Amino acid sequence: MAAPRRPPPAYTAPKDSTVHATSPIYRNISETASDPSKRVLGTHFTVRPCSGQAWVVPAGHICRLTTPEGPQVGDLNIWNAKNPRERLWAARTRQIHASHVSVGDRLWSNLPYLRPLVTITGDSLAGGQLHDILDGDGKQKEGTGFGTSQWGGRVHDLLGTRCDPYVNLLMGGDSFDFHCHSNLTRAVAPHGLTELDVHDVLNVFQVTGLDEEGKYFMETSPAKQGEYFEFFAEVDVLCALSACPGGDLSNWGWEEKGDMGATTRPLGVEVYKIAENKVLEGWSEPQCPKYTGLHGMRMPQRENDGSGFVGL
Repeated sequence: MAAPRRPPPAYTAPKDSTVHATSPIYRNISETASDPSKRVLGTHFTVRPCSGQAWVVPAGHICRLTTPEGPQVGDLNIWNAKNPRERLWAARTRQIHASHVSVGDRLWSNLPYLRPLVTITGDSLAGGQLHDILDGDGKQKEGTGFGTSQWGGRVHDLLGTRCDPYVNLLMGGDSFDFHCHSNLTRAVAPHGLTELDVHDVLNVFQVTGLDEEGKYFMETSPAKQGEYFEFFAEVDVLCALSACPGGDLSNWGWEEKGDMGATTRPLGVEVYKIAENKVLEGWSEPQCPKYTGLHGMRMPQRENDGSGFVGL
């Protein structure tokens, strides 16, 4: 009897698909990280522990998130800066790429837009830049990066979502105003957004997985001082980042635990313009899929009753 066949991934794009950003254009974008003359630093700031901040990354620019003082996890939200109804769709990104993302993967937007908002071009925990991590076929090279922990955990996850004051109370905790959901809510308020706009996150520098019962777990962040995670903006994006009150997660827990606050550190944000126009030759903002149907819905047929009135 033949051995049972392992189910293939549900979403597998053809090799020539633009789903994965491994073309020469993205390799050129990624390689600008190794030559300071090819980038011009613009916006840059530090997100204090247990706080959040929002900023805009113009299309064609690169944003780098850093750990300036050591391990610290961050919760990242992304919107189309010109239309915040278009925003990061964590679930579809998981299906298209994986539960944990890195160089060559893209962060996709919700329906009906469904296009990459940003493309990941650098990740020190995965080994560096695109040309260092992926081979010519877009596959990860052996021995690059953090990989998988002894418990099956991986870094930069789309599995979980932000901590929030509601679940904290549900789990028996105290009322607390500086969870990631609250930090993101405060961060986007100056941009005209509200709590209702905050959405499922990308957890950067965070190691997570599912145990044998399918339950979500988190491990201590492996980030050291000076780690980075960077992405290329495909459209003008509004980003918001929370420096999680869980710190590096080494003291996380709902029951007796150490002081999580003692493990909190800042996160850094840097936005770069690419200095040489030729680097972006051939690149253009991604378009939405050309679906023009009405999801099977049609207006009812109108009838003329002879009186001149046309009714439904």
